[in-house]
Amino acid sequence: MTERVLLAGCGDLGLRVARRLLARGDTVWALRRAPPDESDDGVRWLAGDLGRADGLAGLPEGITRVVYLPAPGARDEAVYRAVFVDGLRHLWQALDTASLRRVLLVSSSAVYGAHDEGAVDEAAAPAPLAFNGRVLLEAERWLAARPVSSVVLRLAGLYGPGRMGLVERLRAGRASVPRDRPHWANRLHVDDAAAAIAHLLYLPDAQPLYIGSDGTPLPLDVLYDDLARRLGAPLPAVGPAPAAVGSKRLDNTRLRQSGFTPRWPDAREGYAALLASQEDAGPRA
Repeated sequence: MTERVLLAGCGDLGLRVARRLLARGDTVWALRRAPPDESDDGVRWLAGDLGRADGLAGLPEGITRVVYLPAPGARDEAVYRAVFVDGLRHLWQALDTASLRRVLLVSSSAVYGAHDEGAVDEAAAPAPLAFNGRVLLEAERWLAARPVSSVVLRLAGLYGPGRMGLVERLRAGRASVPRDRPHWANRLHVDDAAAAIAHLLYLPDAQPLYIGSDGTPLPLDVLYDDLARRLGAPLPAVGPAPAAVGSKRLDNTRLRQSGFTPRWPDAREGYAALLASQEDAGPRA
């Protein structure tokens, strides 16, 4: 059965989700403040501003599924709140909810804070270290109180095409890592993130919460050193752990048990494939 899906916010990740939904025959609308002038990707683009109570006029009727995945325009608490908390409320008020079957909120593992050496699953208590985690947790709790089947997917750090900042910092010798004790890194390839979203959007009897990670937590120095060697770059210098990013080992067992298997279960392999694809796409004699 085809569905009528709204992607509230549609950047790179949203477009990857849209392609999967279109491939299964769904009708897909995508909401942006500034949609593309022309598009032949099959997406039905909508102009709207989630941060304004009057910014969502004319949404299509009969929407059956919603994916909420906006991208804040700045790393600022007021901007995050306007997009994730106020925006979610504005969307709910503007939607025709009579046909709505599920809302999926893309959140972040930042809601967990630091958990030292212990593994973190969906039962772990949230303890956000920074405003982004606190705002997202508030949005999660608000959505959970709505009269609709809702799913929250807390994503680990995404990497993939167009998300190669770490590679560039390593090449330039601008990356550093703590080496006196492990600071755990958790990653997920952006294509696996899109696949997980599409999977959970239609999963019968879905749980209300899932962790989206590749299932292979790595000490930050292990990940960075491996990537530096592949690049032929110097190993990163010793430095402090990333600020306001708690060390934790994310456990994706619940997501796997739901029937989802990431294509890239280890970021070292995922980055290696990305680098190989860059080489293949490079200039040829």
